[in-house]
Amino acid sequence: MKKEFLDLGKQPIANKFLKEDEVSDEFFFDLKVVFDEETKLVSMKDFVKPELMFNKDYKYNTSLSTPMVKHFKETAKVLSMKFRPKSVLEIGSNDGPFISNFPTETSYCVEPCDNFAVKTADMGYKSYTDFWNTELSEKIKSTHDEIDLIYSANCICHIQDLDDAFSAVSNLLSEGGVFVFEDPSLLKMLERGSYDQIYDEHAHVFSVTALDNVLRRNGLKIFSVDNLDVHGGSNRIYARHIDFGGVGDSVRQNIDEEMKFGLDDFQTYEIFAKRVQDSKDELLRCLGNLKHNGKKIISIGATSKSTTVFNYCGIDDSLIDCITDTTPDKQGLLAPGSHIPVVDRDSVNLSEYDYAFLGAWNFKEVIANKESEFVKGGGKFITHVPKIMTFS
Repeated sequence: MKKEFLDLGKQPIANKFLKEDEVSDEFFFDLKVVFDEETKLVSMKDFVKPELMFNKDYKYNTSLSTPMVKHFKETAKVLSMKFRPKSVLEIGSNDGPFISNFPTETSYCVEPCDNFAVKTADMGYKSYTDFWNTELSEKIKSTHDEIDLIYSANCICHIQDLDDAFSAVSNLLSEGGVFVFEDPSLLKMLERGSYDQIYDEHAHVFSVTALDNVLRRNGLKIFSVDNLDVHGGSNRIYARHIDFGGVGDSVRQNIDEEMKFGLDDFQTYEIFAKRVQDSKDELLRCLGNLKHNGKKIISIGATSKSTTVFNYCGIDDSLIDCITDTTPDKQGLLAPGSHIPVVDRDSVNLSEYDYAFLGAWNFKEVIANKESEFVKGGGKFITHVPKIMTFS
């Protein structure tokens, strides 16, 4: 039985940045979140059609994020040394920062966004412009045989039908092969109150407990877990065929920690929902008081996370003047739903602003170091994670 615990209101496509003449036709959906008492899985109540989110106009370009490029290079090195795969498949390859560390002859990409699939194809990789499912896994298997390493980062949580997705992995994975994927941690989201991990693309927010339940019913099991700081707290899950090898201590340790926190108890989610409402009220008070006192506020990072926050809280350009972002495809457009202008960071004199809201709070140290002159001039940052606060 699935039980609703959170309503984040009307939300737009988080990465659909708009021209002025597109505002009147903008698509919105009801973002409600449910808890499955059987599997312990947290998911959106009603999914958005994948084609509306992942297409040739998709704006998140991974290679423009220096921390993420470094992360994927290091991850590729670790996985290569640990498992020595003869063949590699990446699900959700974006513009290739992970797969580019592997040979083109034996490495393959799955990327439904045409604009990025073209880039990896130009790099020499066989790139499938399709959504991941059992039919595609059969196609790849018949062409390239089984795969030793299937990897995915911040993508499996996008897939609405997890049973089909994991069955597809089981079908394609070689006998001793490994399936490694990274996604935001439900435990960290609940601990930090980072409700902005929930948006249209994130069909699910994963616990190790729920993943183990769903993987096992599709012939796979988790044998190891790494806890990562990336994206505000993620888990790297290592899985393999259910009848191959043992299970490491890290799996039980993670599940025990989740049970101790209460991730199997619906009351935990009801408490979280109250914290989310309180966060909204406090953020609006904070921004409202600053504007009342004549302060100028900018936002740094036109992120999917900030889309959720701004639309749930009803924040627009009456509270935040504009958003800076380093992604050229977002610049000169309006942010989804809130319609706050997105501008190139180089076009803005940050010293003209008193406060900067962190739309990319998960990179707050990187941003604070990069914008040290803003701080020296008296500027302060605002974040809502783990609580509403200003800092410099």
